[in-house]
Amino acid sequence: MKKNNFLAFDLGASSGRAILGIFENGKLELKEVHRFKNEMTLIHGSFYWNIFSLFDELKEALRKCISDYYTQPQSFGVDTWGVDYSLINKQGQLVGLPFAYRDHRTDNAMNDFFRILSREETYMLSGIQFLQFNTLFQLFASVQQKYPGLEIAEKLLFTPDTINFLFTGITSNEYTIASTSQLLKPGKPEWEIKLFEAAGIPDNLRGEIVQPGTIIGNVLPEIKEQTGSGDISCVAVASHDTASAIVSVPADEGNWAYISSGTWSLLGIESQVPLVSEKSLEMNFTNEGGVEGTTRFLKNIMGMWLIQECKRIWDKENEMSWQDIVDLSNNAEPFKYLINPDDPVFLNPGNMPEAIMDYCRRTNQPVPENKGEIARCIYDSLVLKYKYTINQVENITGKKIEKLHIIGGGANNEMLNQLTADALRIPVIAGPTEATAIGNIMMQARALGIVNSLSEIRKIVRQSFDVKKYIPAAGLDWDKVFMRFEKLISTD
Repeated sequence: MKKNNFLAFDLGASSGRAILGIFENGKLELKEVHRFKNEMTLIHGSFYWNIFSLFDELKEALRKCISDYYTQPQSFGVDTWGVDYSLINKQGQLVGLPFAYRDHRTDNAMNDFFRILSREETYMLSGIQFLQFNTLFQLFASVQQKYPGLEIAEKLLFTPDTINFLFTGITSNEYTIASTSQLLKPGKPEWEIKLFEAAGIPDNLRGEIVQPGTIIGNVLPEIKEQTGSGDISCVAVASHDTASAIVSVPADEGNWAYISSGTWSLLGIESQVPLVSEKSLEMNFTNEGGVEGTTRFLKNIMGMWLIQECKRIWDKENEMSWQDIVDLSNNAEPFKYLINPDDPVFLNPGNMPEAIMDYCRRTNQPVPENKGEIARCIYDSLVLKYKYTINQVENITGKKIEKLHIIGGGANNEMLNQLTADALRIPVIAGPTEATAIGNIMMQARALGIVNSLSEIRKIVRQSFDVKKYIPAAGLDWDKVFMRFEKLISTD
């Protein structure tokens, strides 16, 4: 079988990577070509993404793939976090830097919007989980604050669509990333006009929506000159990083759920239809677009962001490895301190360890005093939130979850994986850790006609990558502490 080469650009909220995928004889091999940091930029009190710096890093990645790895990829695809966007003017230029979703301009946007359109109607029109940084509320905040960029904007492009535009000059919005915006109809690649009207968003921002696996076009001549590349196809993959990750879940049968574990923990199921009801509204679940007409029915849970931010603060004093943090937490007393990982105070507090200590103080708990206790508090609380959310999924669907797939970088945390299996009392299958890049690459292969279906992709993933299985073990009394956790988050 011919060897096929694909380049995945995988951008996260804290780092970016370029991964070369080599597909041959039914198996996929990955090589990391380039890695770089990505951080929000604080300018005059607002948080932005430096989209131009990211573009330069990705051009450097393409150059290195060709010059250092002697590989001319057949195509490339971009996946990123959701909701954030750029504005393009009539001249085809970006209108400033794009806002970052953790910017505080949306702190009151949801409640202000619900004075115009009720929470219930907004959910029934979109099927999307309420988060203050959803694109709907970001744009609404910009309208309310009379952001001048909206007046000259001709098009809206989500982050991966913006990168595609910079490489190709072609504007389009890919379905899975657009579905995170809370501006689409549930399960359909169609804008919901009522939401645009209620928010006062200009009509012209409703651009073309394309399906994942669409070939957009070739790179611009200037890109070829700067990188040494030939004609390379740009593919709109499943451009939301979670959508790409779910493509590579190595599931084959049974009722399974997944956690795409990274900065966020995205926990849910793959559904053939949107699940939009009063019950899913009450439990605040989201219905985001997937491939082959599927819906990602899931909930965003504050994930490794909590420990990443703690590590950032602790490293100022003495740099630690991730394993150091796990070891310290393993030696701390379990269940002594608990938080609701999704409390808004943890969205962007500046000093996460202090925020966790303040939360415990405010909720009349003992206060963690050292790094191990804070880390254990985070891990215990995440597992309990996973258990709480799985119970909600089962309540809504009426089906018992039989196993849980953990994919993404968080699949490397063996302690957290075992605690999750113990608490849920179901097997946990961890891996692949490079799930997002794999899904990105395999959707490129599908766009080029090299693979034909989602089931074929998942078969290739099972053949290509090892996973680790965690069996529930007895020991800690998860039922007792879960009652305490439920009480904590119900009064939070």
